[in-house]
Amino acid sequence: MNPSNSNTPNLNNNNNRMPKFNIGWIYGFAIIALIVAYIMGGNTAGGSAGKQASYTKFQTYMMQGYAQSIVVNKDNGKLKMYVKPQYIRQLFNAGTNQVGTTPFIEVEYGGIDKLENFVDYARSKGSFKGDLSYESDQGSLLMAILQTVGPIILFFAIWMFLMRRMGGGGGPGILGVGKSKAKVYDKQKGENVITFKDVAGQEGAKQEVQEIVDFLKNPKKYTELGGKIPTGALLIGPPGTGKTLLAKAVAGEAGVPFFSMSGSDFVEMFVGVGASRVRDLFRQAKEKAPCIIFIDEIDAVGRARSQSPAMGSNDERESTLNALLTEMDGFGTNSGVIVLAATNRADMLDKALLRAGRFDRQINVDLPDLNERKAIFEVHLRPIKKDDSVDVEMLARQTPGFSGADIANVCNEAALIAARYGKKSVGKQDFLDAVDRIIGGLEKKTKVMTAAEKRSIAIHEAGHATISWFTEHANPLVKVSIVPRGRALGAAWYMPEERQITTKEAMLDEICSLLGGRAAEELFTGHISTGAINDLERVTKSIYGMIAYAGMSDKLPNISYYNNNEYNFQKPYSETTAKIMDDEVLRMIAEQYDRAKKILLEHKEGHNKLAEKLIEREVIFAEDVEKIFGKRPWVSRSEEILEENEKNSQDSQLSQNSQDSQLSQNSQDPQDHQDSQTPKE
Repeated sequence: MNPSNSNTPNLNNNNNRMPKFNIGWIYGFAIIALIVAYIMGGNTAGGSAGKQASYTKFQTYMMQGYAQSIVVNKDNGKLKMYVKPQYIRQLFNAGTNQVGTTPFIEVEYGGIDKLENFVDYARSKGSFKGDLSYESDQGSLLMAILQTVGPIILFFAIWMFLMRRMGGGGGPGILGVGKSKAKVYDKQKGENVITFKDVAGQEGAKQEVQEIVDFLKNPKKYTELGGKIPTGALLIGPPGTGKTLLAKAVAGEAGVPFFSMSGSDFVEMFVGVGASRVRDLFRQAKEKAPCIIFIDEIDAVGRARSQSPAMGSNDERESTLNALLTEMDGFGTNSGVIVLAATNRADMLDKALLRAGRFDRQINVDLPDLNERKAIFEVHLRPIKKDDSVDVEMLARQTPGFSGADIANVCNEAALIAARYGKKSVGKQDFLDAVDRIIGGLEKKTKVMTAAEKRSIAIHEAGHATISWFTEHANPLVKVSIVPRGRALGAAWYMPEERQITTKEAMLDEICSLLGGRAAEELFTGHISTGAINDLERVTKSIYGMIAYAGMSDKLPNISYYNNNEYNFQKPYSETTAKIMDDEVLRMIAEQYDRAKKILLEHKEGHNKLAEKLIEREVIFAEDVEKIFGKRPWVSRSEEILEENEKNSQDSQLSQNSQDSQLSQNSQDPQDHQDSQTPKE
């Protein structure tokens, strides 16, 4: 290895650590200097008063011994006689509070020789014993100039400082306000380089993004067939699904300049700044083409333009959007510039932005399914010290509807819980506690409850568990708790089924399970409570969705009143239809409530045993429920999927083994094969 080459990175690192020059310090020092000069430059007397007098009176004061010192200005022909403190009131008819501690008499003298002779005469008579000094008018002139011009300079210095702070530094335009704030990603300087190996799940989205990287690396592969490199790709999906992570992976894999910018960086208080920054961004990108521009949260500038000014249109935002539309696909061509954007509000974007030629591809980054969650857990579990009890498959089943960010939060929370109890590794129970903490909130074991309240909560939660156990399409039960957590006094945890389609029967079973708590209260305590408020909210919302959106009503079948227009405040149906909806909601809720009561009465003894065990142990699991009610007669969809995946993996392994054995037979000695085929003589 060449020693010079080995030392180069250290030198670069040292250079990178050097502090950057900030022009704000110059402004700060200038402002302080002007303020000090303005304060101190009023007069040399430190704020004391003075009055004019004739040369004759000056001689009289001198001979009477009033003078403490004399300062002569040769430039303007004047002198200042500073008065002794004991004679201030006699000469000025005021005290030191009014005229200061060093008041003076200002006198015009004729000649400097005559003045010096008189001072010598006063000293010889003993009437003056002070100092005779001289001053120039140049310092006073400088102070006068500073006092006049200083406030103006101070104002402009403060104004320029503020403009630079708001405008993002120097550069093109007035004070660099229109300069782009994009961060240029350099793979050579990047410490934490993210690649596609760090992105788990989202295989479809990852494949499409990988093609974009391949476009930039091997353009001839596509252009030889007559194809064109896509202009842009839009990443769409809920928050936390990995849109920005995919963009970071593109930056780590592409090997080309990568400009990263947020949609809010274009927005400024000055008119025309956003459009100027868009033009500057694309100008820089064209100079370094081929390259990638990534705009995160593009809905900040790409929101649909209003049809009328009354809807709150913003000229600045619309001009920024127009500039973006022109740069992406105008008369000028951006060869080699690919625009990546991410948003979770694709329905709010302008149609002109979404058309082909601007964003050619819309890549959906959805919430991960069971297998994708398993892969994401494996990625986030790499840096965590876990023990053998951790089951990744169980964790993936336990977290349906979790995004990648939520799964990362679960892993981090589990590590914190384990560290809180002084453990050397993170176990299965720590992960389960982390999931419960994120879903339900922190346990409140200090909340005091009476025996009657505790029994009522136990009966309520046991009602949920009983109904879910004896309804086919309800989510499988995991555990039941009566420990207060968050705002809830008790909770039942289920293993939600990730169905691609949901039937009417499944939704009714879910509603019946939600009403099981209120039904159990009414049957076994004789009263109802406010503990079912959250259940009733979910039931009402679900029933209205079935009727108004899904068309699952007997009186309003096959009709959907879904309205995607956020500015339309009028209901898309008549008052008569609304009355029918209300009647259907009441009827369907009443049916499921009666059904829940019927199931609870059929399994009254088991429900009571379940409630008593809850009061005793506070937390029970599905195994305990199975001991009371027996094995659940239905298999969950998750178990079916896992069994099918396991079967497919076994079949693929068997086929691979058969192929390997066939190849080994074919690779035998050809001489043996020939001898076996030769007839005997």
